[in-house]
Amino acid sequence: MSDESPIAGLGGLKLAGSEAVLNALPLPVLTIGGDERILQCNHAAEAFFEYSARLMQRRLLRDIIPFGSPIIALVNEVRRRRASVSEYRVELTQPRLGIERSVDVFATPLDDGDAVVMMLQERTIADKMNRQLTHRGAARSMVALGAMLAHEIKNPLAGIRGAAQLLESTGGEEDRLLTRLICDESDRIVRIVERMELFGDERPAERGPVNVHGVLDQVKRSAQSGFARHIRFIETYDPSLPPVLGNRDQLVQVVLNLVKNAAEAIGPDAVEGEITLATAFRTGLRLQIPGSRERVSLPIEVAIRDNGPGISAEMLTDMFDPFVTTKAQGSGLGLALVAKIVGDHGGIVECDPAPRRTTFRILLPMSSARDGREPTLAT
Repeated sequence: MSDESPIAGLGGLKLAGSEAVLNALPLPVLTIGGDERILQCNHAAEAFFEYSARLMQRRLLRDIIPFGSPIIALVNEVRRRRASVSEYRVELTQPRLGIERSVDVFATPLDDGDAVVMMLQERTIADKMNRQLTHRGAARSMVALGAMLAHEIKNPLAGIRGAAQLLESTGGEEDRLLTRLICDESDRIVRIVERMELFGDERPAERGPVNVHGVLDQVKRSAQSGFARHIRFIETYDPSLPPVLGNRDQLVQVVLNLVKNAAEAIGPDAVEGEITLATAFRTGLRLQIPGSRERVSLPIEVAIRDNGPGISAEMLTDMFDPFVTTKAQGSGLGLALVAKIVGDHGGIVECDPAPRRTTFRILLPMSSARDGREPTLAT
């Protein structure tokens, strides 16, 4: 814990006069009375806890924070010490939403009474950027591995398959079953190697302004006519979203992989399966490019959410690494390829796991004309 708090200056603000200031803050802020009742919350807190201000003010702190949370102890310490207290990387579980979050908590006392002002800063974005650098490192390793496998494995496999076909033409029925197995397994290895060759394709892709809604519509039509015909799609789009800077075919491949994973997570027998496709414009997020001082803005958000069973905590940290999969017949290259393509576009991709609310978010740079003007949407 630390006594330094970025909201220490809010301690002298009166509740009525501070309302406009609190609502302007992008981080969740709560004012908690001495009886643990929530006196005030800003718009960011409403979005964070998914409660309206009117409902929040009818509840106690323990109604929205799980029992035994260190946040409750932190608030009590602020009252006891009459000083600002901060705590970092606090695990905040929201059972109602089925979400676990890691937050930094800053709390300071108000000048009068036992009221405490508390601000939460979610660590998702910072951790997301750190994990993205790991994903890119794994993708670079796959580039060399894919090139090596293409040369060292495909040629010998062709010889093995040819020899098996010769044996098949001269052997008995039992031998033909074994030679057919050799051919089938050889073909399967070749398909895996060919997918890995995608990682070794270092040719610069042609990029320009791309309308992400056109990409999502194309993927949705493809999914509804095939693997996701039994699933209902929900669209939540920002109609004023500017185009992204990217390659349309590659972005279609990224979204198609994520939608297919969502459909497989829901399962073929689901009667109420839903996939939500959403877009939004997020200001304020900038990513520093490794090896330079340049910082890139990533305001375009594309989200794919499903109501499947969710992803285990053990899978979360490694899910974008090659060969990591929970599917019996999966190769574990789909999400690794997603991470590579998004990284090549200068963006980041991350998963927010939750039962019935698993969300993959892609953050991408916005396209702009050379003279700084926003280009027209590409279809």
